[in-house]
Amino acid sequence: MFENNSGTYKTQGDYLLPNLALQDEAQYSIGVWGLRYKRYLKQHHKVLYYNLLTAGKLNPYLADIDKRARLMFEEMVKSLTEKENVTEELKLENAMLWAQKMNNIRNRATEIVNNQIIFN
Repeated sequence: MFENNSGTYKTQGDYLLPNLALQDEAQYSIGVWGLRYKRYLKQHHKVLYYNLLTAGKLNPYLADIDKRARLMFEEMVKSLTEKENVTEELKLENAMLWAQKMNNIRNRATEIVNNQIIFN
């Protein structure tokens, strides 16, 4: 069957080994959420992880997860800052209070995104 699909072999010692090569894989930018999800898959869903890895689809999958998580995080931060009235005016009036509120918002958004990515 391998030979019918234009497969070739090379001789190594007494063995014939198939000439196999991986397809050139595009470079994907995988950020913090993609890496977290990769670790989660590796620890808790090994079959899915290895299926994606061997099919050459792991990096595109993780890049997509990371992109969606980043967008979710940015939208969450934006909506929370509007909801809690954390504005540039507050930044000019009281920089410490603005920094505290922004750190709190970012931490909550990070926690929400982490939970959404892992459990959905």
